[in-house]
Amino acid sequence: MDRSKIIFTGKDGLLGGEMMRQAPDLCYTNRENFDITDYARMRSFVEAGDYEAVLHAAAFTSPPACEKEPLPALEANIIGTANVVRLCIEHGLKLIYISTDYVFRGDRGNYGEEDEVSPVNKYAWSKLGGECAVRLYDNSLIIRTSFGPNEFPYPKAFVDQWTSRLSVTDAARKILALLETDAVGTVNVGGPRRTVAEYARSLDPAKQIGELSIHDVDFPVPVDTSLDTSRYDELVGPAGR
Repeated sequence: MDRSKIIFTGKDGLLGGEMMRQAPDLCYTNRENFDITDYARMRSFVEAGDYEAVLHAAAFTSPPACEKEPLPALEANIIGTANVVRLCIEHGLKLIYISTDYVFRGDRGNYGEEDEVSPVNKYAWSKLGGECAVRLYDNSLIIRTSFGPNEFPYPKAFVDQWTSRLSVTDAARKILALLETDAVGTVNVGGPRRTVAEYARSLDPAKQIGELSIHDVDFPVPVDTSLDTSRYDELVGPAGR
């Protein structure tokens, strides 16, 4: 696929910034020129160019904020994603949707792509709502993943939550490797199973990271959303790992 014909939504987000560094040839958009809540504007954008796919990363991504006020997540993650699906169907574009490991309940970990989904917080429900729209379109790929800044941004990290979280640099690299395949359906993208604290310390072993429990925060947090990434490994081979 010609990368210049791939529309990337959400260039101002964490993933968008890293993707622009690693793959500057994608067509990057933000709310100013590709507002996913304004279908007419998106359609005009697509019809003015020659595009083959949409890599949809624009989202409202704060679990604590979603618990207090879910409307932004409803508008961006569900309604906005449904608009992107409609756009891709009407114009024959492949859709790659960035979802989250939080769609799983988190009661056992090592989740595969076909395992039952059952979110424990409103943010994850909103992303699952987006997945539901994407699943209506056969020419689509859902990427379930978890990533954060290359430097852990908080003084403390969960010692009782397990994850396959990646640095944003590694996440972008793995997503770009998937773009080189013809994959559709759902693919998990992640790293090894470890606690969030272990992940945080791996980013900068010299940094002192304090301990935090999921019971110390005032929003629901799944215990273990680690991912089985064997399908990803099969698709991309050793070069993309």
